Amino acid sequence: MRTHQIRYYILAATFGAAAFTAATGAHASSGDAWAEFASEVQGKCETAARAAIEFPHAVVDPFGSEHFGVALVTGKPKGANGFVSYFCVYDKQTKKVELGSELETENMRLLPDE
Repeated sequence: MRTHQIRYYILAATFGAAAFTAATGAHASSGDAWAEFASEVQGKCETAARAAIEFPHAVVDPFGSEHFGVALVTGKPKGANGFVSYFCVYDKQTKKVELGSELETENMRLLPDE
């Protein structure tokens, strides 16, 4: 085997190993970043809903859309019985949230009739 071929194989193996390591590290950090994103959306949406819900609980779409995070916030309405829900939209650029209008959870029919 010629010297330049050996150098080529060593170089190719080195770059391949470096690319694999970088991809694996990026994958792990992106998983951490998505978990942090979901936690931020949950916290901001629950905080925004506290004006209307006693103990709000947000269920977050773990990735959202390209520009927005999305959560469904549910809980007992202040001064009333039952449960209500709000859609919460989190702007990924400004990091602000907005709540939709109150939805009566009873009327949502999330499960099909059997």
